[in-house]
Amino acid sequence: MKPVQSRDEKAIVVGGGIVGVCSALYLQREGHQVTLIDPEAAGDSTAKWSCGQMAVSEVIPLSKPGILKKIPGWLLDQKGQLAVRPSALPGIVPWFLRFLTCARHSRIVDISNEMATLTHHVYEDYAPLLDACADKTLMGERPIIEVFDTAVGLAHEGPHLELRKSLGFKSEVLDRDAIADLEPALAGKFNHGLLFPDWRAVADTEGFIAALTQSFIDQGGVRVRALVKKIDEVADRASGVTLTSGERYPAEHVVIAAGTGSRQFFQQLGTNVPLAGIAGYQVLLPNPGVEVRHSVIYADGGFCFAPMTRGLQIGGTIEFAGANAEPNFKRADIILEKARKILPQLTLDNLEYGVGYRPFLPDTKPVIDRSARLKNVFLAFGHGQLGLTLGATTGRLIADLVAGRTPAQDLSPFSAKRFAHSGATA
Repeated sequence: MKPVQSRDEKAIVVGGGIVGVCSALYLQREGHQVTLIDPEAAGDSTAKWSCGQMAVSEVIPLSKPGILKKIPGWLLDQKGQLAVRPSALPGIVPWFLRFLTCARHSRIVDISNEMATLTHHVYEDYAPLLDACADKTLMGERPIIEVFDTAVGLAHEGPHLELRKSLGFKSEVLDRDAIADLEPALAGKFNHGLLFPDWRAVADTEGFIAALTQSFIDQGGVRVRALVKKIDEVADRASGVTLTSGERYPAEHVVIAAGTGSRQFFQQLGTNVPLAGIAGYQVLLPNPGVEVRHSVIYADGGFCFAPMTRGLQIGGTIEFAGANAEPNFKRADIILEKARKILPQLTLDNLEYGVGYRPFLPDTKPVIDRSARLKNVFLAFGHGQLGLTLGATTGRLIADLVAGRTPAQDLSPFSAKRFAHSGATA
């Protein structure tokens, strides 16, 4: 893959997850000498423990109507699909107050429209990155299915489906026979469902990120497995980064794409962003004993069956646990218990638990911006559950900002400054 133009400038990307590696690849396409820095192995990131979906129409924010009434239930029912640890409540209250301001219908419509300006470009933005990878099967071809216990559950999605349709996204209603035809393992278990023909799932979340990372390295990129201590600066510009080891890496441009780990740089950057890490739990069954053909969302159960090359991943339940909280893998057991009620023949040999801390902002939109304090530092974090979906699109937009180009999409809705009036960083 030839670079678009030769700049021969050094760029550092802090964070080797999906957003970080895609940003590194797009900068590399511009001719930059890129160093990607992350303390974990390639592929071992938050997106690894996700359902692996390109959820292009998942543009409606979490703050849906009626959300306020659900909060007491989240506190009381620690087995629910979304839970709040009582110990986390004091620290998360400021975040929740901002979150609730996004529950108005007008805000939901605005946010959905803004997010759609990004998600409409997912596949075209991934295309050049995947074309450069040796494995041409990284992106699956099958659409995503969502199933419901009752017709009431499906009807409840009606307004959301209409909003998505108005934004140009597709969905099809599935009956009992259609579900059975698409997914024989679920035959006779569900009578109501949806098909999302414009969604796709990756073959393996870990392998997807690892393959993109290897492509980056094969094209001359450098990946350093280390932790960044601080951004080095001279006057109003970054001059590179210093690792916790004391080693320094100089650069003309720095991108912060470290998910929840981006918070450690907020004070230095003068960034006031309420970024919360929300735990998402998964169970991986290497040999499930059941063939699941599609990525299947079980709406009433609050989780997803995600078939991958490394096994069947089951997960999606989320938890507000508070900063630095230890994972509660009992929530993974809850997922597994629900899954076995649907597929009792599941084989649990050598199962593995995982948790990813989704970097959420109260309005469910990411930050894609330039630092106000250090002009050559760029911000790419807060993608929530859409990190995998928006990885390549964010990378393209970051490359535009670094190059001084005006991006094709309006980035003002994704500015870090949008929270400046609302108090301290969460």
